[in-house]
Amino acid sequence: MRCPYCSAPDSKVVNSRPSDEGASIRRRRECLTCARRFTTYERAQLEPLMVVKRSGPREAFNPDKLLRGLSLATEKRPVDPALLRAFAYGFEDDVQAAEIPSTEIGRRAMTFLRPLDDVAYIRFASVYRDFDSLERFIEEIRGLKGNGPEPEDG
Repeated sequence: MRCPYCSAPDSKVVNSRPSDEGASIRRRRECLTCARRFTTYERAQLEPLMVVKRSGPREAFNPDKLLRGLSLATEKRPVDPALLRAFAYGFEDDVQAAEIPSTEIGRRAMTFLRPLDDVAYIRFASVYRDFDSLERFIEEIRGLKGNGPEPEDG
């Protein structure tokens, strides 16, 4: 494993233990060159989850991309970043299919954000649903106030 600090090619494992209820292994490593420590996670990946984009092409699911969107929506909001990481990195494990439409990822993310923080939910919805008018934005906020229906596809 290459050291993230000095890019040395070798490191030694100092400690290993199961993580995520046995779904992955957490390894504490030490660089043999600079002696700094870092953590890696190892998990089995049988086949990558494929995301079907709105325009048609397919790409491998990237939890970092989902986490980035959630992080932008919750910026400066009282939402624990650990919850966002758990959702993004556990997302693939919850999907029981080989492919998922990108619209479904957005819908699930909105469902996840809704009980956590109204502002984060609206921020995410405004990008996901591509609000084209102030009226559409206000309509979404009214739906929140009235505990309207669950998020639907944009």
